Amino acid sequence: MSKTDSHLKQAFAGESQANRKYLAFAQQADKEGYAQVAKLFRAAAEAETVHAHSHLRALGAVGSTADNLKEAVGGETYEFETMYPPMIEDAVAEGNKAAERSFRYALDAEQVHAELYAKALKNLEVKEEVSYLICTVCGYIAENGAPAKCPICGAAAKAFRAVN
Repeated sequence: MSKTDSHLKQAFAGESQANRKYLAFAQQADKEGYAQVAKLFRAAAEAETVHAHSHLRALGAVGSTADNLKEAVGGETYEFETMYPPMIEDAVAEGNKAAERSFRYALDAEQVHAELYAKALKNLEVKEEVSYLICTVCGYIAENGAPAKCPICGAAAKAFRAVN
């Protein structure tokens, strides 16, 4: 890998993390009643997304939809099979219940995400309309309506929001 490709990967990771961090900061500012600051954080988050997408395209890392679905299945599978299990073990060993819960929710949700991507890849040419709702507690994705309770975290249906 060239130095430039390495730099692009590093820049993509940094911009992606900044986007997520700024969106979390915006939520906190909204909770505290700082609407203008929240708006600024959301604007900066969007700008970081522009940067991240540019870096990803420069890497040649955006392929056909079929290729992107295969990449997504691989990434999600890596997370639930390889990445999260030792993180959970360490959190348990250290008695960090919040981290353990966060990691377990993510592990379980990533498995569902991989299944949904695989299903989309299998049905790529099928033009069926599917709605997706996300549990705002754990990240579980439901198809065509929220369950009464989230199968991962147990959150009520009202914790789900539609994704366009």
